[in-house]
Amino acid sequence: MLYLLGPDERVLHLALVSGVSREFAAPWSRVGLDDLIPVADALRNDRLVWLGGREETARRYPRLGLVLPYEFTLAAAPLPRRTPDSAAPPPGGLVLLWSGAHPPDLAPAERDAIEGACRHLADTLRQAADAGHPFHPPATPVLMRPPLPATPGPVEAAAVSAFVRRLPGGSCALDTNGKITFATPGAADLLGAPLSDLLGALPWEALPWMDTPVIEDHYRAAVISRLPRSFTALRPPDHLLHFDLHPDDSGISVRIRPVEELPAPPEGPPGEGGPVAAALPSRATALYQLMHLAATLTEAAHTQDVVEQAADQLVPALGAQAMALFAVEEQRLRLVGHRGYAADFTTRHDGRPLTSDTAVTRVLRTGSPLFYGDPDELLAAYPSADVEPDTAAWAFLPLIASGRPIGSLVLAYARPHTFAPGERAVLTSIAGLVAQALDRARLYDATHQLARSLQTALLPRALPDVPSLEVAARYLPATQGLDVGGDFYDLIRIDDTTVAAAIGDVQGHNVNAAALMGQVRTAVHATAGAPPGEVLARTNRLLTDLDPGLFTSCLYVHLDLARQSACLATAGHPPPIRRRPGGPVEVLHLSPGLLLGIDPVATYTATEIPFTPGTLLALYTDGLVESPGRDLDDSIADTAAHLARAHDQPLDALADDLIRYARRAAPRTDDIALLLLRSRPRA
Repeated sequence: MLYLLGPDERVLHLALVSGVSREFAAPWSRVGLDDLIPVADALRNDRLVWLGGREETARRYPRLGLVLPYEFTLAAAPLPRRTPDSAAPPPGGLVLLWSGAHPPDLAPAERDAIEGACRHLADTLRQAADAGHPFHPPATPVLMRPPLPATPGPVEAAAVSAFVRRLPGGSCALDTNGKITFATPGAADLLGAPLSDLLGALPWEALPWMDTPVIEDHYRAAVISRLPRSFTALRPPDHLLHFDLHPDDSGISVRIRPVEELPAPPEGPPGEGGPVAAALPSRATALYQLMHLAATLTEAAHTQDVVEQAADQLVPALGAQAMALFAVEEQRLRLVGHRGYAADFTTRHDGRPLTSDTAVTRVLRTGSPLFYGDPDELLAAYPSADVEPDTAAWAFLPLIASGRPIGSLVLAYARPHTFAPGERAVLTSIAGLVAQALDRARLYDATHQLARSLQTALLPRALPDVPSLEVAARYLPATQGLDVGGDFYDLIRIDDTTVAAAIGDVQGHNVNAAALMGQVRTAVHATAGAPPGEVLARTNRLLTDLDPGLFTSCLYVHLDLARQSACLATAGHPPPIRRRPGGPVEVLHLSPGLLLGIDPVATYTATEIPFTPGTLLALYTDGLVESPGRDLDDSIADTAAHLARAHDQPLDALADDLIRYARRAAPRTDDIALLLLRSRPRA
């Protein structure tokens, strides 16, 4: 599967797929860069991701392991950027699957081949763009079929036909889409259907008794794992059939044999080891998509995530033409998002009162879904209904969460559609999943907005302009949780030649951490200008009196630009990095001090260093350097080495460079605060 970045550079679009059907690839056709998916991880971290088996997949990517619980190995690799130091994400990614027979480790030759292929793909895309023909992801992925073997001659074909005809039982062949491309008369007899009904059809559509999740799961397992598969199924009323599936990259060969007598019922839970049960009331594919949607919605944090995940899964899986999601706000319907509708859909439907007589509002008032199989049915119920062009059937589903209506889900179909009872049950279940996810996401968004507003109000809007001092600051929120934390920085001008700088990290990522961060900044401001050890001691006493239950690290710097000196004290904070003009870069290991908020009588020792013109001080929080499973001192040393290699440049450019380096070095789940200070000669 080849993925390319979309225009907004935050969503990957599936551009090409080979080896499986479009239906298999549909749930993965759009992948956000922040999704917990191998190809997204590969692009975010700019490194190859390898999954050596089913257990590793389930452990590292639970959603993928739940939806595809089959034996396979997988590699996801980013396409290289035009320039390695570019801040832009890679232009796309390549995903390769091997059969379950592949060893759990990726061979060096395979890794070299993947990386070479990615370089070639990236070069091809760049050459097309430079020639004025940029390649944009298509609306639906291109399906590239593997080359077929040479067609046998008449004599060989006759021999093969005779060979197959003489085999006991029946034989048939499925393509990668699951459709029957060949069947012997013996297979048709065993399956109980004429050949004309079988050829070109999916087995679970041509044969109602095969319309079960269990049978389709065997087919999916064979396609994904490329390993042989066997199962036994009961053809009503009492014909027990044994199926052997033999897959390759072009499809599946199936051998069918009758079982003369029914085996004894298996011991243990039903469905394990026994014949496949009779048909369920809904199609297996819809249930598969329902499970996939349930898995993806557990990771949808924001309201827009719910819209995109629901649209990505439901529209292709259910064969719908369009989807719209409404939420209730102040007794009106608000359009949260849509897919497949015209651009003016928002203006026509957004803001309608709940008292209006429409199908969308009625399902909210009654809590019961409505299904209309053609325009005549809809117009008979609602003569003034706004029928979109290219839509001919509709499902209006109420979104109920915690027993209260929170919105409506509308699915539109391009052709008249008969909603069977089983399908109605599936659609109602899907609406329940979407409702719970939407309710949770709206609460999360409200809390997130509150936290971000609080944090924005507490961080400095602008840093003071100080003669003889060049300053740059950056703050990046965490990539998980509420995206808000207690990291802070500050620069306090005392007079024309004296400046105080502070950076700190309050434990936690929530509103409480952000609020405490504001109190710490206030305490530092109130004591700024005093000796650094005294500033930290006074702030520590304030925090212990407040007893917030959270601890804070802090680094305070007193800069005397006239004397060209800096005096520093630390309360359990990562050490600053100093780069002197023409000299080495060094990590300043200061006299350690206890975290703020633990011991009210803790004391803090200050260290004085030269701060001559051209000297650079880098103050940062642990989010810049911390990497899971790696020693913190080693990570700090690597950051210092990168700073040593960086050319002399404006501090804003240098700050951006350090942030890019940190994000490429390892996945970041913590806040990052960075404050760069460089002395310059007085005018």
